[in-house]
Amino acid sequence: MQRDSSCFPAADGPDAATAVRLSDVELSLGSGAARVHILKGVSLNIGAGEAVGLVGPSGSGKSSLLMVLAGLERADSGEVEVAGQRLTGLSEDALARFRGRHVGIVFQAFHLIPTMTALENVAVPLELAGRSDAFERASAELKAVGLGHRLDHYPAQLSGGEQQRVAVARALAPEPAILVADEPTGNLDEAIGQQIMDLLFASRAARGTTLVIVTHDLGLARRCDRMVRLRSGHIEAEAAMTATAPDAIPETVTA
Repeated sequence: MQRDSSCFPAADGPDAATAVRLSDVELSLGSGAARVHILKGVSLNIGAGEAVGLVGPSGSGKSSLLMVLAGLERADSGEVEVAGQRLTGLSEDALARFRGRHVGIVFQAFHLIPTMTALENVAVPLELAGRSDAFERASAELKAVGLGHRLDHYPAQLSGGEQQRVAVARALAPEPAILVADEPTGNLDEAIGQQIMDLLFASRAARGTTLVIVTHDLGLARRCDRMVRLRSGHIEAEAAMTATAPDAIPETVTA
């Protein structure tokens, strides 16, 4: 698959704007004998407006890396800077406020509130941020993802693809600088998954948003500017995606 035409060039050189900067990040999860060393000295820079695909075998640490840069997991050590903000040392409340302003998150499992309509689900983060136009903004985002006719429907009344569109609208509504997606097509069939990814890349192109995607799908990862492969908690390889070298990282990623 050719690189997506909406992708921006990667940041290059010390003067290029950097959206994400990770330096020697270590992360372990669990406690006692069950404690597992997940990330091992990971360093990674992502330029503002860049699209990066994180790939690797299950258990390689790619989803954990995404959670760290989204401020959902705290690194044990190392430096984490996102959208110009050093996350190390921020309180939980400060991290939540930071995410609400700067980071949009799309999960594989949608995570919609079942007792709220599509409109209410998208309005929630805007209301928490104190936006007086929360419902107007939510309505506009749902219309932008093709769900203007489903505003008052509950998640159980929506298909899987429609639920993921609501999740995308919710992530984009606060106009974040960075959008992260963890296997966003994992619960969808191929055709619907393609529609969701087209939507993410189109939104990224229109808004200049930095996009970071965790995926097992190399075809999807190749739509990005750069593909970063993790293995056993380390960054094993990186490749810039170009029309002349789409296969720079071999297809050894497994589910």
